[in-house]
Amino acid sequence: MANFSKSNVPQFSVEVYQNEFLPEGGREVNGIITVTSTGGGTTGGVPLPGRAAGAAVVIMVDCSGSMDYPPTKMRNARDATAAAVDTLRDGTSFAVVAGTHVAKEVYPGNGRLAVADARTRAEAKGALRRLSAGGGTAIGTWLRLADRLLGAADVDIRHGILLTDGRNEHEAPEDLRAALDACAGRFTCDARGVGTDWEVKEVTAISSALLGTADIVADPAGLAADFTRMMENAMGKEVADVALRLWTPVGVEIQFVKQVAPTVADLTGRRTEAGPRAGDYPTGSWGDESRDYHVCVRVPEAGIGQEMLAARVSLVLPDPSGGAPQTLSQGLVRAVWTDDMVASTSINPQVAHYTGQAELAQVIQQGLDARKSGDFDGATAKLGRAVQLASASGNEDTAKLLSKVVDVVDAATGTVRLKAKVAEADEMTLETRSTKTVRVKK
Repeated sequence: MANFSKSNVPQFSVEVYQNEFLPEGGREVNGIITVTSTGGGTTGGVPLPGRAAGAAVVIMVDCSGSMDYPPTKMRNARDATAAAVDTLRDGTSFAVVAGTHVAKEVYPGNGRLAVADARTRAEAKGALRRLSAGGGTAIGTWLRLADRLLGAADVDIRHGILLTDGRNEHEAPEDLRAALDACAGRFTCDARGVGTDWEVKEVTAISSALLGTADIVADPAGLAADFTRMMENAMGKEVADVALRLWTPVGVEIQFVKQVAPTVADLTGRRTEAGPRAGDYPTGSWGDESRDYHVCVRVPEAGIGQEMLAARVSLVLPDPSGGAPQTLSQGLVRAVWTDDMVASTSINPQVAHYTGQAELAQVIQQGLDARKSGDFDGATAKLGRAVQLASASGNEDTAKLLSKVVDVVDAATGTVRLKAKVAEADEMTLETRSTKTVRVKK
């Protein structure tokens, strides 16, 4: 593991949890990679050597006509944005954007970012008081303006916060997708849906593409507290653009690379080539935190007693000047062929746990989709399996959300009945939070 001499420089560590033993003919190797960053973020760390300091944040506030229904919604959004501005650390660059069918700069304007201090915070809050609702929704235009503003900042951390209350009705789905593709890797973004008239898959697609979080704020009165937490989390980030680099020997095929904690996110399709037999998978920005990744590879057949390196996992940081990337830490995934049946058939507890958590996220989505399409038998089966998985893994938060959509007869066997009436907010909360996982008890 690579370490740095300064005690307050962020330190990264990699731990690999796996059962490396395979039976004769066995080819699939799984490993859970735990990545931990300490000494940065909330403990007041400094940037890694050679990296720019500071952060820039753009807050995108939905100001479409629907934000006036009820009128308190727009007021809550203004108050929440003001609370986020108050949470900005001194010296952070920031801007506020009003989003309708077009994107407009609210503060400071003229394509610039302001630098947070007592004066600029007061000016920004004054500008927020003039926000009013009217117009449509074209989220791609909001993201592109945020990208232009953030791109002008000479900082390491670039972050967006996006609030919407409705569906993206005033641009084509491919326009939003093109905007997300253009912004991916340039800044991270947390997305929030307020009320119940927005589309869960649109909001989660934004957070997924831009490596941020997604959530529902069903009651607009909860926005200020949520925005404060989001901004505190953004202010805790110290290292951006960290990539998980996977190197595999000749003959090894990568089956998938997924983040599995704190949420499930499939990174397999986001690989960028990084030299012979190596590829980088984006992980976004880091503060003081720990995340888990599931790597699955297929190795060539080998005889009993043979062993091989199945994959080398490194955390790398690109060099801003274009030189060789910095390796922060690394771990090894191994394969050993054995005729010991006990060794080769035992499933590593971490691998088993996160395989279940990934299935939990999948069956919730499948169950809710089946329910919406009128396939109530399919919905009952999938959501019953979800209840069983949530119970077995100790995912109490998801179990509580499921209990608002189904009546649980027996959690251990996954026996449930669909509720006849489900509040829209409860169904949307379950769908939005379906990818949240619990850490394995080590």
